Amino acid sequence: MNATKRTWVKKWIRRRDELGTSNLLLKELAAEDPKEYRLFLRLTPEMFNNLLCRISDTIQRQNTIMRGSLSAKIKLELTLTFLASGCSYRTLSHLFRVPKSTISSTIPEVLDAIYESLNEFIKVPSTTEEWAAIKQGFLNAWNFPNCHGALDGKHVLIQSPPNCGSQFFNYKGFHSIILLAVASWDYTFLYIDVGCNGIVSDGGVLQNSALSEKLEQYTLFGTDGCIIGDDAFPLKPYLMKPFKIHPLTTEKKIFNYRLSRARRVVENAFGILTSRFRIFTRKIECQLSTTDKIVKASCALHNWLIKTSASSYLSRGSLDEENIETGEIIPGQWRSEITELFNIQSISGRNCKSSKLAKLYRNNLARYFSNEGAVPWQNGKV
Repeated sequence: MNATKRTWVKKWIRRRDELGTSNLLLKELAAEDPKEYRLFLRLTPEMFNNLLCRISDTIQRQNTIMRGSLSAKIKLELTLTFLASGCSYRTLSHLFRVPKSTISSTIPEVLDAIYESLNEFIKVPSTTEEWAAIKQGFLNAWNFPNCHGALDGKHVLIQSPPNCGSQFFNYKGFHSIILLAVASWDYTFLYIDVGCNGIVSDGGVLQNSALSEKLEQYTLFGTDGCIIGDDAFPLKPYLMKPFKIHPLTTEKKIFNYRLSRARRVVENAFGILTSRFRIFTRKIECQLSTTDKIVKASCALHNWLIKTSASSYLSRGSLDEENIETGEIIPGQWRSEITELFNIQSISGRNCKSSKLAKLYRNNLARYFSNEGAVPWQNGKV
């Protein structure tokens, strides 16, 4: 019996240049409908070319005697499609006419290149002037004094890693890694920590991060000010969270409202990240190392797009908006675009012992918000 002859490259893949998505649909959209192009890749044609110039030398490979290498353009297009749509490697293979095995090795490579090229846009301030600008931004935009960032952690839904036991199984009943982030007043990420096991508690995530030591030693922004978080985190002199003991006085209720109002920046940052990069709306079925790369590259793209093309990335109505006269919150479009998904849930909270200094600082802020720092509508919100 004759053995079936194996083909070196399947016929339908050979027709990539003529019939693949890169040279057909995306080329048409770039020329005829840039808005749809942006919805497809989350980048305008101009921004795509900008990013391609940044990373092409890193991801382009030389042709071999046996076959031509995949172009840097197609590599970037299929990676951005993967992030924007969350579609499977198999679907990408059919769309771009690229073998699935090639895609599985290409995407981690491109993700690394994106993060290395754009990680300058995720920068913890290093000067007094930079911290002062962030503090002023929170005061101007959110009426919260001496605030240097909003802290939160989110579960990213993953498939169960081999032989992991309960290591990544969180209290919500699924496997995850945690993205811990500090957001600035303009919805960008100042700091990210990616990959902590989903089983780790809230305090453990912060404690195990590089951020914790710098905060404890006051080497970030000194002793003047704080970051803000929800009840998932311990109360510290440098970390303010809501009052929890009930019943609350009016003063404490106002403080909780004002803190929650300023914390919306990190909620919106996570929400926009998820609605723009739909890979986060499903279980990520990749190796853990690749999942970490997905999160880092997406956060870098998020910051880069806000800082360079916010008008297209943060279109009107996409974020929570506030009526400056009544304080009424108009939910951002991202809240309707993404449902109550596992991977946008906050990490769990627990009671933590707080120092007298932290409690004193929080009480002083509460008094400030009820006196000289009051906003006209706040009493109607408690």
